[in-house]
Amino acid sequence: MFPLTVSQILLATNGELLNGLPQRVINDISIDTRTLKPGDLFIPIKGDHYDGHQFLKCALEKGACGFLTQRWDKALKNIFGELKEETIVIRVEDGLKALQDLAQYLRGQLRVEVVGITGSTGKTCTKDMLANVLSQRMKVIWSERNYNNEIGVPLTILKAEQGTQILVVEMAMRGLGQIRELAEIAHPTIGLVTNVGKTHFEFLGSEELIAQAKSELVEAIPEDGIVFLNQDDFWTERLKSLSRAQVLTFGLSELSNFRACDINVDSMGKPSFKILSNRGDIWVNLPILGRHNVYNALATFVIASYLDLPLEDIKNGLETCTLSGMRMQLLTTPKGITILNDAYNANPTSMRAALIALGDIKSQSRKIAVLGDMLELGEITDVSHFELGKFVKEVGVNTLITVGKRSKRIAEGALQSGMDSKEVISCDTSTEAARILNRMLEQGDIVLIKASRAMKLEEVAESLL
Repeated sequence: MFPLTVSQILLATNGELLNGLPQRVINDISIDTRTLKPGDLFIPIKGDHYDGHQFLKCALEKGACGFLTQRWDKALKNIFGELKEETIVIRVEDGLKALQDLAQYLRGQLRVEVVGITGSTGKTCTKDMLANVLSQRMKVIWSERNYNNEIGVPLTILKAEQGTQILVVEMAMRGLGQIRELAEIAHPTIGLVTNVGKTHFEFLGSEELIAQAKSELVEAIPEDGIVFLNQDDFWTERLKSLSRAQVLTFGLSELSNFRACDINVDSMGKPSFKILSNRGDIWVNLPILGRHNVYNALATFVIASYLDLPLEDIKNGLETCTLSGMRMQLLTTPKGITILNDAYNANPTSMRAALIALGDIKSQSRKIAVLGDMLELGEITDVSHFELGKFVKEVGVNTLITVGKRSKRIAEGALQSGMDSKEVISCDTSTEAARILNRMLEQGDIVLIKASRAMKLEEVAESLL
């Protein structure tokens, strides 16, 4: 973190110093005692099912220089007894709000470009690609793991340090107003919307409202910034009309400002393609599976190109990128079985993309899809699972195993489309699916594993490995 004095933290959070010296310098913060380092300032976050105040004493025992707190009553004081003179104690109204205010304050001190990335699918993959590409020439800070919400975005900003040139911030949402709040903290200067689809449909109720939620990033980009949109997405014209900044598009359409063409997929499902741009053309061979990643690579290219990275660096960054865990992760078991672990999350669009990737693998071996429930789809839950089952048959899956109550409709859709009933199996749990797979798998089989995060289908992959 960029070093801040206690006085600056008090100013940023509107806090009250109860103990310690205002001139002390803080080099890092922590919200988790499991990863806290000696010298960190601990900020307790209070949620629906946890309260970080329970770990204040633990934080000091692990070497924290002090902590923020929402309360400082007699009961809490008694836990610590006599505090050391140098221990920092700052009272704030709310821990989460203090974390966000601190990040917003630090963002105001930084003279860097901030890339905000949102979209229904492809956010994390694009962020991973972009971080690898920009790192060829620049000092980059980017969102780790699932740091894309009201806690993760501030933590990403607070990672910025001396010499940081660019921040890449992933922004997720589950309702209207949430991306706007994240943008107020991060103040992005470059905005990217990968696409608009049926994610979190349960909370928003229509694709139009999902598009409205994504548009909050577009509206947040200042006039001297830039917005990048997917030309092939239905909602792009609507999003264009809401931008104060310049808008450039990418896609496969000839209407795109930056276009991919001549797409080929090798025997393992890895795409290669040409990118056409006003700076010149490059040929890219992606090291990751799935032709849908062409869009993510193209989005990466347009941002890196805008930031004037040499074409050879962009090409090298794309061709050496790796993705976060459980995103089309290619694994091989000791028994020679290939696993496509895409279990991090799922929605109708990403499910189809993963199935196409499985179908693109050129092999005489058996292709098995282990698909679990897609959550947060609301009133379209039933039809989305049923239609996905029909698509399973179309892409040439040999065996389908479903996991969960909702995904039984995937099985029904597959059966109605003509899949052999002996090759369609429905399970209630991942444990049951793993047991069946371990009995039936043979050397050379290829297994796709995908479901919504709460289904924890990575346990199936772990059992096979």
